[in-house]
Order: sequence, then structure tokens, then C-alpha cells
Amino acid sequence: MILAQDAASLAIPLEPLPSGQVLSGSPLAGFIELTETTGVWEHTPGTSTDVEADEVFVVLSGSATLSFTDPPLDPVELRAGAVVRLTEGMHTVWTVRETLRKVYVAG
Repeated sequence: MILAQDAASLAIPLEPLPSGQVLSGSPLAGFIELTETTGVWEHTPGTSTDVEADEVFVVLSGSATLSFTDPPLDPVELRAGAVVRLTEGMHTVWTVRETLRKVYVAG
């Protein structure tokens, strides 16, 4: 278990997202687990879909719009300092304009 880490400067291994999740661009994404339920996640510019787990996250850097297709909710603008709560099963669309990095706590 990592006790202290600079989440802003971690080298995160990035991989292409599955083609079925990509709506536009060629986004890459990846994460580093700090504990079983906590980690740092990054997504490069592009638009992708996801089905969420229970999670609270804080955006460290970047710019994106998080849209919700199920349930239909108002979009959320993401930028450094934004705090968001997602619930398991939400269907989302991530439109990332500037590489987004967040710290998440799942569960």
C-alpha cells in the first residue's frame, strides 16, 4: 500500500480504449491503484462512453464534460477542483478537451 504519493506527477500507463467505447478521437486512458479502492485515473482528449461503478472523484487537472445517458441528468463541467459522485450502473459520456486526471475512491 502506498502511504503518500504526488497524484499530479504519477506516470500512468495509458492504453487505447476499446473501439466500442470511443465516440470520437483516439483517446487513451489508464490508472494507478493506490489502495484497493483508491487510485489516479487519466483520459486523453476524445469522447468515450462508460458504465460507472460507485465512486467519488476529485479532478486534479484537465477539462471535460461528463454527460449522463442513463439516468438522464444534466451534464457536469469538469475542471481542477470539481468533486463528483457517480453511482453504479450510470451510463456516461466523457468528452475530454484537455487531458483529464482525477483521484477516485470507489465503493
